[in-house]
Amino acid sequence: MILTLYFGREIPDMLRSVASGPFPAATDMGTTGAILGLAVHFALMAIMAAAFMWLVRQRPVLLDTPYRTGIAYGLVTYFVMNWMVVPLRFHTPLPPKPLNIATQLFAHIVLVGIPFALIAVRYLRPQRT
Repeated sequence: MILTLYFGREIPDMLRSVASGPFPAATDMGTTGAILGLAVHFALMAIMAAAFMWLVRQRPVLLDTPYRTGIAYGLVTYFVMNWMVVPLRFHTPLPPKPLNIATQLFAHIVLVGIPFALIAVRYLRPQRT
């Protein structure tokens, strides 16, 4: 949202854009479209979190190096979203612009991957006695 404001755009427009992935008409839905965009964003994050938690349950050794695991997962989510999902849905050109790469890598690594890993270490790592 900070970048949306930095570039002089409106947050509701950004949220409607997110919603337009699965719901193309959301761009014309006003406040409802923005709320739908927020719900879509949270749904995507829930899927990413569930996939990560499933992964570390299957391979607990990944929790021995949470920062490395978080960075790796952030990279995976970045590539899935920005090199597969978004281009397939919105027909955006590849490769993304350098600023988009930098901001999206930051978001996926620092705001998604690493926090997921640290939360998993806290709540899923077997307690050592």
